[in-house]
Amino acid sequence: MHVIAFTSRKGGSGKSTLCAHLSVYADAPDAPALLIDCDPQGSLSLWHELRRAATPILARCEARELADTVEAARQDGISWVMIDTPPHNTADIAAALRVADLAVIPFRPAVFDIAAVAATLDMAQAIGKPVLPVINAAPPRRGTQAGHVVTEAREALLAMGVTPWIGQITSRAAFAHALASGQAVGEFEPGSAAAAEIAEFWQETRRACGLKKGRTR
Repeated sequence: MHVIAFTSRKGGSGKSTLCAHLSVYADAPDAPALLIDCDPQGSLSLWHELRRAATPILARCEARELADTVEAARQDGISWVMIDTPPHNTADIAAALRVADLAVIPFRPAVFDIAAVAATLDMAQAIGKPVLPVINAAPPRRGTQAGHVVTEAREALLAMGVTPWIGQITSRAAFAHALASGQAVGEFEPGSAAAAEIAEFWQETRRACGLKKGRTR
């Protein structure tokens, strides 16, 4: 079983959004993924209520219940668990990191978000968890060239001694429209640029978990 914690010390980084979109790639008819919503705001739970499909499965719990919830998932044969965490509660983020195999850290290419990444990286390092920083809500590329702010953000993380994902999640309306319909973007607009970015992100997540390239939608 692989447990992914979506974490950031800053609100609005895109944790719930990426968790929802990625979970559909992790989900399979014979092996449903499990989403755990630990954020009191409940954005992931709202998306799940709008969703017509029965999977991924959703569980809501407090951080102190995470270890038991994850262990129950292990006993049930769940292959992928994805945890959405609150942004400002250090204790809750730490609890999620302790049960996770990987911390996905979304951040926008802006100074306040990069500062929040540094704080989250320190927590993950102290607990001994690998990280996958992901640039989210980025300006569109110009051809193959990333935007200037994206390049600067990437360089800032490299200066911290950590390598962010080489790709980016671009600011696109399709991501929000898909969530509003209870879908992931790969279901809402298959073949779109937005769906392609999430598919690439899924492959990078698998690689970070030590797995080979898997299925795409």
